[in-house]
Amino acid sequence: IQREEKIVQKSIKEAAKRNDMSSAKSLAMELVRSKRTVNRLYENKAQLNSISMHLGESVAIARTVGHLSKSAEVMKLVNNLMKAPEVAVTMQEFNKEMTKAGVIEEIVNDAVNSALDSEDIEDEIEEEVDKVLTELAGETAAQLPEAVRKEKLKQPAQAVGDAEDVDDEEDLEELRARLAKVRS
Repeated sequence: IQREEKIVQKSIKEAAKRNDMSSAKSLAMELVRSKRTVNRLYENKAQLNSISMHLGESVAIARTVGHLSKSAEVMKLVNNLMKAPEVAVTMQEFNKEMTKAGVIEEIVNDAVNSALDSEDIEDEIEEEVDKVLTELAGETAAQLPEAVRKEKLKQPAQAVGDAEDVDDEEDLEELRARLAKVRS
């Protein structure tokens, strides 16, 4: 059609050169009709593509419905095989056992930590603090008499030791309360 349009355009130009207006008008009318026909063909093509896409969508929906119905059947079979009350009871027992295990693990960890914390660590801590103080204070701390330095270190350590005894007793009572909960 486009080739024919080019030929008709040439013919219109030739007719115009010859001063034959009636032939030029009839050829121009043919050209306009062919352009309208081309536009209609494009519209029809677009409509056919739209219909094709709607059909594809319908097929996809039908497939999805089929798959969902099969999934529903499988879920029904699984529900029939599975006994929900028994699973719920099992899960509750599992939860209780996990809670007991967590509490026992905390008790064991606390006991191990308290057993590992000995006076050796405290001595090492005091030495490290003394080194840091010596570095910070420079020569002033080094010039202090040894007896004064040890006395100052012992006084805060004794106060901390008393506070630790109170904290240890509170922790021990708390652990005993947890253990009693677990046993009940």
